Amino acid sequence: MAEAKTNLLGMPRAELESFFAGVGEKPYRADQVMRWIYRAKVTDIDAMTNISRSLRGHLKEIAEVRVPVFGAGRRSSDGVVKWLAHTEQGQAVETVLIPDASVGWEEANPGGTTNRRNTLCISSQVGCSLDCSFCATGKQGFNGNLTRAEIVGQVWQASRELAEGGDERGITNVVFMGMGEPLLNFQPVLDATDVLMDDLAFGISKRRVTISTAGVVPRIRDLSSHTDVSLAVSLHAPRDELRNILVPLNRRYPLAELLDACRHYLRGLGDRRSITMEYTLIEGVNDSVADALDLARLLAGLRAKVNLIPFNPFPEDRNGYRRPDPKRIADFQSSLLNAGVATMLRTTRGDEIGAACGQLTGTVHDRTRRRMRYLAGEAAMLQTRTVP
Repeated sequence: MAEAKTNLLGMPRAELESFFAGVGEKPYRADQVMRWIYRAKVTDIDAMTNISRSLRGHLKEIAEVRVPVFGAGRRSSDGVVKWLAHTEQGQAVETVLIPDASVGWEEANPGGTTNRRNTLCISSQVGCSLDCSFCATGKQGFNGNLTRAEIVGQVWQASRELAEGGDERGITNVVFMGMGEPLLNFQPVLDATDVLMDDLAFGISKRRVTISTAGVVPRIRDLSSHTDVSLAVSLHAPRDELRNILVPLNRRYPLAELLDACRHYLRGLGDRRSITMEYTLIEGVNDSVADALDLARLLAGLRAKVNLIPFNPFPEDRNGYRRPDPKRIADFQSSLLNAGVATMLRTTRGDEIGAACGQLTGTVHDRTRRRMRYLAGEAAMLQTRTVP
């Protein structure tokens, strides 16, 4: 059996330099290859024309540039685009592009595209093992981690799609808020962030690369030794008894431990930087003024801002969760602001194509049988309703 070729996509520059040193080449070869892969979007080694023919021939024997295949994108009326990224194991994860502008923005702001952001929400795992109660991804079950090439490949493919569509801005922000828990796929995610920030690759600022976690406390602590990208925490509740239900990981790493890990991470950042606390508002569950005041007390003294996310419904929800009405959301936000907590309200976008926060599903061959249990529960519930 032929030995598997090394995939150069997603390989950090230092490792790529070591790879070339191992075949008797100078470190600058890594720079050349990175420019071809990420700037020129070239995957054919033969097309890397400033590399000698003999080296190209050798590279083709031992290496390749293999990117995940994207399905046709689905576009919502507000400009959000969702792609299905196929993995090498025959499954698929979802990747979402969220441009700042809504339809018609360019016409209303001629020449303003230089300030426009293109945020890409990428996945790090096939499904998710954490099963947060308000998230569709966890209801699909879990199959495994994405490779660093499959993670970086989502950005590579999306940036190529933008370029082909005439958007010269490219991907300006990347958030690890798609399918999966990034800190449970630690090293591939770290490698991916290195490539995203490398000037020879995507050159994205550390402030514009965000890792979101449900609260894997040991890995938050480890993270500070490796990177200083932006950090977001899926908080969603101000008290342990409620968070145990919404985010079951809290039973292992309760709020006190989580916030202590956040303080540890903040010590490695500049004084002007903060952590984002994501808070999904669910009617009658965590959206009262009392909940807001509890949240303000919880975050007192912590450099944090709160990102409020009105709940986005999905078919697998068995809890009857609903989005609060606008006044209740406004009261919650006002209570936080009056308590001195920096608070933003995230506009719901892409929900008509299942691309809003908490709605991503992909195609998961579930190893946990969780999906089977949800379907069985649904069938039982329907049968109960039809019995006279």
